Amino acid sequence: MRNTFVNEVIPEKAILLSVCPNGQTIKRTEEYLDELEFLLRTAGGVSVKKVIQKLDRPDTRTYVGSGKLDEIREYKQALDADIIVVDDELSPAQLRNLEKELGCRILDRTTLILDIFARHARTSTARTQVELAQLQYMLPRLTRLWTHLERQRGGIGMRGPGETQIETDRRLIKEKISALKLQLAKLDTQKTLQRKNRESLVRVALVGYTNVGKSTILNLLAKSDVLAENKLFATLDTTVRKVVIGNLPFLLSDTVGFIRKLPTQLVESFKSTLDEVSEADLLLHVVDISHPDYLSQIDAVNKTLADIHADNKPVIMVFNKIDVVEKSDDSENPDYFENTDHTIFISAAKKQNIDTLRNLLYEEIARIHAIRYPYNNFLY
Repeated sequence: MRNTFVNEVIPEKAILLSVCPNGQTIKRTEEYLDELEFLLRTAGGVSVKKVIQKLDRPDTRTYVGSGKLDEIREYKQALDADIIVVDDELSPAQLRNLEKELGCRILDRTTLILDIFARHARTSTARTQVELAQLQYMLPRLTRLWTHLERQRGGIGMRGPGETQIETDRRLIKEKISALKLQLAKLDTQKTLQRKNRESLVRVALVGYTNVGKSTILNLLAKSDVLAENKLFATLDTTVRKVVIGNLPFLLSDTVGFIRKLPTQLVESFKSTLDEVSEADLLLHVVDISHPDYLSQIDAVNKTLADIHADNKPVIMVFNKIDVVEKSDDSENPDYFENTDHTIFISAAKKQNIDTLRNLLYEEIARIHAIRYPYNNFLY
């Protein structure tokens, strides 16, 4: 009888680590670690332990204190963990010192997000953008990555080769970064021309935290079949669809989702993609009302919009997933089913209030169209 072997990918086991600084509650830090766990699952890993240390600020040398390092080392051995994932971007020195102290791979939040983007990049534009962000992140960390050269230290007869190799790698990466920037500039020019060809139509952009249901809403409004999964960053490429409500056509775009502590390298690399947001006439800011920390998510999206100079545009707040949340008496929460001119509560999954959303969109787009084309108002 012949044995059949099945190649099964065993997920890496990770210990999640975070510092709770002054001014931040343990509860908020736990919520952030829950998000980090979701990122880890999206990347194909599994969390076996979450560790939090209360500090004024992260230790500049090892991120956490020496006592906590001993504790993590014990957890790593007892749980047979493969990696440590930190919910912050670490400096090259912190990465190097943590790896030395704990004897395993250390991933920070930026590395994890970059890995997810690399997994989900499908088009040449997305792959180029992700590669550029990865190289920009890698450049100051080359001395950590080239561990096989660490034996070549200074001293008589020991100078030259190791340092020469690292400098060569640094030069090659800088040349690759320059080439990728030129490639993205050409792609950006092409997209700019495409957008100019569409200037006669009002443009609406879906924005929001990752995994709030933007692609599902796009599919409902445009009757399309854009990928909509319960994963972080399932959509990286901008999708633009022509939508007609009543007698009024407009363009609706879905862009990459935002997230807390979005790596600056990604914001820079995805500038051409995010230009769809910057040049839109109206933003639909989609919010997952069922998320316990949705207010913080709104703040994170608004911060990113400010970073790309798109925070001065008219916005309709679309609170999604009302089917999985109960009405609350908490004064911090909005009255869930009180729709207004610029706020609406829907369930994209259950198709609740979608017609109301269409009507609200029609009114706002008609207003923009009337201002832009004052002599063509016979349509309305």
